[in-house]
Amino acid sequence: MLLRPVYPQAPELPAVRPSTVVLGSEAHAPACSCQHSPAPAPAPRRPVAPLVAAGAGGVAAVIAVGVVLTALLTAVAVGAVSVAVCAVVLRSLLANHNRRR
Repeated sequence: MLLRPVYPQAPELPAVRPSTVVLGSEAHAPACSCQHSPAPAPAPRRPVAPLVAAGAGGVAAVIAVGVVLTALLTAVAVGAVSVAVCAVVLRSLLANHNRRR
């Protein structure tokens, strides 16, 4: 009895009656006597899937181009630093060589 909880009984709900349906001949009279044009038909909806796919493809292309450009910029920077280091080393070697003479 301790491990089996006892739930209270749910109250009974009243019966639901179906709503009445208004037929075309029983339609209500307009609220004003002026002539209204019928509402225009809604425009057909364009599918969203191609737009989402194009957006995702565009984002992927931008990311890929960014990665490639970043890699190229890093390669240029590393090359410039290595050329600068080589220039400093050669300069110091040539300066020491000229002093010894």
